[in-house]
This record gives sequence, C-alpha cells and structure tokens, in this order.
Amino acid sequence: MVTDLPLAGVTVVSLEQAVAAPYATRQLADLGARVIKVERPGAGDFARGYDETVHGQSSYFVWLNRSKESLTLDLKTAEGQQILREVLADADVLVQNLGPGATGRMGLGADDLALTHPRLIVCDISGYGGDGPWQTRKAYDLLVQAEAGLLSVTGAPGEVAKAGISVADIAAGTFAFSGILTALYTRAVTGKVRALSISLFESLAEWMGSPAYYSRYGGASPLRTGARHATIAPYGPFTAGDGGVVLLAIQNDREWRNLCAGILNRPELVDDPRFNANSGRVANRDELEKIITDDIQRFGADELAARLEESAIANARMNTMAQLWEHPVLAGRERWREVETPGGVIEALLPPTTLRGVEAHMGPVPAVGQHSAAILAELGRSEPDIARLRGAGVI
Repeated sequence: MVTDLPLAGVTVVSLEQAVAAPYATRQLADLGARVIKVERPGAGDFARGYDETVHGQSSYFVWLNRSKESLTLDLKTAEGQQILREVLADADVLVQNLGPGATGRMGLGADDLALTHPRLIVCDISGYGGDGPWQTRKAYDLLVQAEAGLLSVTGAPGEVAKAGISVADIAAGTFAFSGILTALYTRAVTGKVRALSISLFESLAEWMGSPAYYSRYGGASPLRTGARHATIAPYGPFTAGDGGVVLLAIQNDREWRNLCAGILNRPELVDDPRFNANSGRVANRDELEKIITDDIQRFGADELAARLEESAIANARMNTMAQLWEHPVLAGRERWREVETPGGVIEALLPPTTLRGVEAHMGPVPAVGQHSAAILAELGRSEPDIARLRGAGVI
C-alpha cells in the first residue's frame, strides 16, 4: 500500500462497471487510496470486453482501472454478500453504479449500511437519480447526452453529432470524486457521515449551464455550428493557404483589434458596425469568416499560428490522437509514466491535478480476480475455504 500520498490509509470498495464509478475510484487510487474493485466471477467488469486494442485489453478498462485490486464475488449468493459485508467492515467508502435498486435489494443500500457500518460513506451513482420518476430507467452515455440537450447544440447545422467521449459518465465520475473527498473531509472534521448520490443526467445538465441559460433568457437555443463557437465569433477553424487548419479564438476587444491590425492588415474593420461588437460578429459570421479566410491564404498554417501567437491571439491546431500522444506539452512537462497491465506495459498520463511534492500512484491494472485470494486471506479465510469458494463460483 502507498503510504506517502494524501489518501493513504483510506479504503474504498467499489461495486463498479463501465465508466462513471471506475473514473471516480481511479482518481481516489491516484491519491493513494486502496481501491478494492468488486467484479463478477469470470468476465468481470463488462468494460473489460469493450475492445482488445491495448495488449489484448480494453482501452476503456486500462484507462480507468490502474492501481486497483480486483476481488471477484457473486453477489447473487448469500455467501458472496457476506464476504462483501466483511470487506466493508474496515472500509471508509463504498461506491456503486450497479443497476437501479440492485444494492437495495441486497440490503446494501445507504440506509441499511448506516445501521451496520456507521462509519462507511456510501456513494450511489445512477442514471437519473435514486428517486423520482425515472429512477428505474436505463441511462447509457449517448442517451443522457440526448436527454440533457447536448446533442441539440453539438454537430453541424444539418447534422447532429454526439460528443466523441463519454461526457455524461465522465461528468458523473468527476462529481462523485469531489463529493467523496467532501464527505471524507466532513467525517474527519465533524464526525458526521453523509451518504451521497450523483446522477449522470444531473451531472451533464450542470455542464449544459451556459447554453441552457442562453436559451432560457435569450429566447432561442444556440445553433449547431460545427467546430465554431455558437455565441462568439470569430472562434473556430480556418484553412490557411497550404490547406492546414488553424483554430483562432477572439474573446475580447483587444484580441479583435490585434487580429484586424496585426494579422489581416485591415484596421478599418475594428470599428466596422457589422463587427465592432461580438453580437454583430456572430450575426455576420459568414461574411466575417470569408474576409478572414480570403486574407490568410497568403500564410501557411505554421506561419499563421506563429503570427497569431505573436499577436497574443489564442490559437490551436486540430490534432489527431497520434499528435496528442506526441504533444510537446506532455513530453516537455514529463507527464507520461509506465503502468503494468496483464498484457504488458503501457504508457499512462499523470492525473491533471499536480500536488507539489507528491507523485501520483500509478499502479498496475489488475486481472479479473487477481487479488481475491489475498483479500480473503486478510479476512481470515483459509486456503481450503478459498478453494471451496472458487470451486463454487462464489469468487
């Protein structure tokens, strides 16, 4: 066990699958918590089977499950549930994102555990909340993107597009992580143990705050504008003379003046009534973008990006995943580490939050049930008993 990290000594048990709960608990493991991942005997977390691209393992799984211990339990058996209760006896946190009502049916809901495990912080992650009209409804990431309105503002004018990553799951996992830290702090300072619950839908609804307010009080929903910003202009991709694409972003009047004078050599545009305010630039976006695109044909993409940087105008290149992997910021800041997996060593990024003087825990990705015998031995189970449990399919 890691002993020099902020959460060293904290034990987290997680009945987790897919993305939301594993993302929350991996962040706890990064900070030194012991995370015991409870999986189904045999196949384990179904996210293990999403693909086989990383040394024969799922790209999702290796991303989300480093530094954890894998304990297999058949929670449909009384003996499996009893073992789980024994594991929880010394745990600080239980995280679960099983199907709606699953833990309650096993007598492992937050209210039940408050009576039997009064120091245990219980974190429930659901699709649409543990109560309310949609508490039993299935909630996969894309479905939640649709319900939360994300699809209405994502894509091009004639085509809806989903976000390219599991944003609803990641949002919920992020809120679960911060909520668990809050609950641990509250328990440490006041002695009070508070259960917490997070839903994918409400997490993504929170992230939709800006377009929601824009629509509610502006009278119209933001348009789908492809890679352009829906309510700021010019803000999006522009093709230079060599065919390369550069994104530029004008956020204020100073940047607008710098663009007109330093890049376009068109200072008269600064006070042009069509463009002298962001609202006008958005209303006349097509005309403005044609002016910019025609002018920048004299530059290659590299030169344009350099000139934008010299003029203190925010800009970026439209990188591929391969280019992200080789990005000079990640290399220059030494953000990559090696992590063991059952199929071989992989590279993994350090967590984005850097605590001065602390190196994040970057432990191995476990095989299914890799730690079952060791954890059961900690509980006092003998080798013959462990063999019996394995033969019966309990572990």
